[in-house]
Amino acid sequence: MPTTSLCAPSHWRNRYLLMRHGHSQANQDALIISSPERGVEAFGLSTIGEHQLLSAVNGWVWPVPTQVVHSDFLRTTQTAARVAKAFQLTMTPDKRLRERFFGELEGGSDERYPEVWALDAQKADHTAHQVEAVSAVAARMRKVIDEWEQQREGETILVVSHGDPLQILLTALQGRPLTQHREQPALLPASITQVGAP
Repeated sequence: MPTTSLCAPSHWRNRYLLMRHGHSQANQDALIISSPERGVEAFGLSTIGEHQLLSAVNGWVWPVPTQVVHSDFLRTTQTAARVAKAFQLTMTPDKRLRERFFGELEGGSDERYPEVWALDAQKADHTAHQVEAVSAVAARMRKVIDEWEQQREGETILVVSHGDPLQILLTALQGRPLTQHREQPALLPASITQVGAP
C-alpha cells in the first residue's frame, strides 16, 4: 500500500492518518461520481479495492487508530469499515469529508478532471462548470481537523476521504497556495498520509 509521512507542527494535539478510499467502481468505470445522490448509496469499492483494503489491514504499518471518521459516500464508508472492524473501532461519518462536487461534470468521464485542475491552478475560488471551489473544499476539510484538535488530545484519528479533498487539505496544512494542490504527489487508492503529533 502506498504510504507517505509528513512532518507536523509541534503544537498539534493529535495524529491523523489521512486515507484515500480504496479503488472504487467509479474508478473502474472511469466516471466522476461526486454528488451525494449517486455517491452515498452506490459506486462502492471494486474487487481491486476490496483486495487493497485486505492487504492494508493485514499488513498495517501505521500507528493503530483510536478513532475513525469518514465521508459518508459508499466507497469511503466501506473503506473505513474495513479498518474499523480490524481494530474494533466505531465509525463517525462526517459530510464535510465528502468528495469535491464536480457540478455539470457529474456522472461523466473522468477525462474531464484535468480541465478543472488547470482552472484550479489559476484561481482557487473558481466555480466553472458549477464545480465546488478549491477554497470551499479546503475550508470544510480544515474544519474537521480543527474540531478534532479542539475536542481531543493524544488520539490517532483515521480520516477517510477522497483524492481531491485530501490533496487540497494537505496543501492547506502545509500553508501553500491552494492553486498548487495538484502539485502534491497523487494520492493513490488506499494510500495513507500521516500528519500531526508524532
